[in-house]
Amino acid sequence: MTNEIHDEILTILSRDARTSPEQLSKMTGKSLEDVRAAIAQYESQGIIKRYKAIIDWEKAGAEKIVAFIDVKVAPTREGGGFDAVANRIARFPEVKSVWLVSGHKDLRVLVQGEDLRELGNFVAEKLATIDGVRDTETHFMTRRYKEDDDLYIGSDEDNKGCL
Repeated sequence: MTNEIHDEILTILSRDARTSPEQLSKMTGKSLEDVRAAIAQYESQGIIKRYKAIIDWEKAGAEKIVAFIDVKVAPTREGGGFDAVANRIARFPEVKSVWLVSGHKDLRVLVQGEDLRELGNFVAEKLATIDGVRDTETHFMTRRYKEDDDLYIGSDEDNKGCL
């Protein structure tokens, strides 16, 4: 199979992880065996990390507090470089994502918690105490408009022309 076909299968699964191999076969014009083999290969190689549902927690009545924390790192021999600091940060359960970014700060960390106090304690007691972390700047999410290609604004009817 060509990379073009692999990309097509991955693109479809990225939009809807519930798409069955049978549906993928019909959508791509490839045999069911080829589709199943490709998916198995992606899973074994770690290309497909996992399958997940995107939940609108606000609609579910379990709204979470989300913050983006920009972190300035001063690499040290003891604490390591950017990768070492990012790996330490990524292991905390409050942390949902960590990226190395360009700009004034070095890392952008996405965290989620039950309330402001929990996230404040995370920054003060866990993040700020890591060797190599020199400065943090926290931005709390106040409204979600779009995430992972899913619109969170207006009604579904209003968003049809945007998709």
